[in-house]
Amino acid sequence: MQIGMMGLGRMGANMVRRLMRDGHECVVYDINSASVAGMVKDGAIGAASLEEFVAKLAKPRCAWLMLPAAITGRIVDQVAALMEPGDIIIDGGNSYYHDAVDQAAKLATKGINFVDVGTISSTSTCPPWPKSGATAASSAPGCSISPPAR
Repeated sequence: MQIGMMGLGRMGANMVRRLMRDGHECVVYDINSASVAGMVKDGAIGAASLEEFVAKLAKPRCAWLMLPAAITGRIVDQVAALMEPGDIIIDGGNSYYHDAVDQAAKLATKGINFVDVGTISSTSTCPPWPKSGATAASSAPGCSISPPAR
């Protein structure tokens, strides 16, 4: 399985490490190019821009965002503008759930699937797979997301 991860702070970077350790291909992007370079050294596929990030994802695309809530809505809109019907955007940050419901409805009109997944982790260096629970998703047919196989 391939997944894109945007936001390579502690949680995003550790999620990428675990996904790759379990055999998944990860495309990564962060505004901090050093974070991207570090993940590339670990085996990820790096992207230097948002456009390159989306272009490197196999269709149907799946982009997981681990971003601060204050910028998530704006970035989701930017990512969605580069995606096509059937693609998936996952918000793994701490966005307000009402905003996620609104975002899912807006993206559903474009056929883009949106899932808001609250993600938590432990304080260890590479924590167990984050515990998640979907709180909002589009009703677009064919949207199927399950935890990556271990």
